Amino acid sequence: MDLVVNKVNLNGMIDVPSDKSISHRSIMFGAIAQGKTTIKNFLRGDDCLSTLKAFKDLGVKIEDDGETITVYGTGFSGLKQAKQAIDVGNSGTTIRLIMGILAGAPFTSQLFGDHSIAKRPMNRVMLPINQMGAKCSGHDGTEFPPLTVEGTEKLQPINYQMPVASAQVKSAILFAALQAQGESVVVEKEKTRDHTEDMIRQFGGEISVSGKEIRISGPQKLVGQEVIVPGDISSAAFFLVAGLIIADSRIVLNNVGLNPTRTGIIDVIEQMGGKLTIEETGSMANKAGTLTVETSELKGIEISGEIIPRLIDELPIIALLATQAEGITIIRDAEELKVKETNRIDAVANELNKMGANIEPTDDGLIIHGKTPLHSAKVTSYGDHRIGMMLQIAALLVKDGTVELEKAEAISVSYPRFFDDLNKLYR
Repeated sequence: MDLVVNKVNLNGMIDVPSDKSISHRSIMFGAIAQGKTTIKNFLRGDDCLSTLKAFKDLGVKIEDDGETITVYGTGFSGLKQAKQAIDVGNSGTTIRLIMGILAGAPFTSQLFGDHSIAKRPMNRVMLPINQMGAKCSGHDGTEFPPLTVEGTEKLQPINYQMPVASAQVKSAILFAALQAQGESVVVEKEKTRDHTEDMIRQFGGEISVSGKEIRISGPQKLVGQEVIVPGDISSAAFFLVAGLIIADSRIVLNNVGLNPTRTGIIDVIEQMGGKLTIEETGSMANKAGTLTVETSELKGIEISGEIIPRLIDELPIIALLATQAEGITIIRDAEELKVKETNRIDAVANELNKMGANIEPTDDGLIIHGKTPLHSAKVTSYGDHRIGMMLQIAALLVKDGTVELEKAEAISVSYPRFFDDLNKLYR
């Protein structure tokens, strides 16, 4: 499809979609808890709907009246063997986290997804889950989906030093540990988003976190709750960047989740000199706020180390931000980008360079030379929603010609109304 180019400015207020990570987990926790869970402000994007359908396939009654989703939890023990293989679509969160839940089930499950999922490595989850006594295996002896998960009611606790900084891997282990006999200890490589830990507490569970060390004993029973999902900072990121780099712009974003393990992009914007104000709202469990950004003069910085897990999903749009900053921006320690929906290191460099950027891919990140004007080109999302949205924001910087985006439909995975919200801001 042809993307919008050369709009004069962006001004206005929007409500970004609900948090994707919390939406996924709200269904999962509702299913494994005892009793009724109600979920408001659920993200009805393709990925989260894949999670919803997966638990329906596992025998959980779930109702959706268009405003509130009601999950009638069965507890871990009430899950039923699916009548067919479970389709996770494009959702890496679904397939990885559900492995931990199914590890303690007294039946065997098959999991598969689209062509992108079939290329995503699963050993990082399979290895610790298998150490706990389940039997997880990939296609033809590989680590890639389709997967088979042979659960066991005799899961053993684990003491696990995580080799990668991954909230998905951590969460899968914690779901399994909730069902294991005894105390599990998980030590993170770097601290990652902690929605799973927060929601264990919210649903009545017990978990201890000290720095990068997490302790959790099982088996535990959880109790249904009301969940109100805040806005997704990963979706807000595209408009935060747009407001900073498009001339004469001011954008207000309402109800954006501000969990400290997810706000790395705010730190980066402030370090680069961006004009950003925050008015905090929400509860202690679900911190949120109103964010306002304005067109800014930006400078290049280095982004590396412990901040990377706090902005891993935002790095494609941060790379675009860096193309409009004076000087060099260096992104390091981001090897995880290679195993997302696509290899995002290569995808970002390839597509933005087509448009005139000067970006060097490295083994663990990017070197971005700014400030560079962008021009028209034919680009692709590679079927990756975040690459697709980043390229539309990039297209707004193009003064003449057309930017044609292949595989634009991937954007519906996390932000079905993205183009509608963008249209609201044109002035």
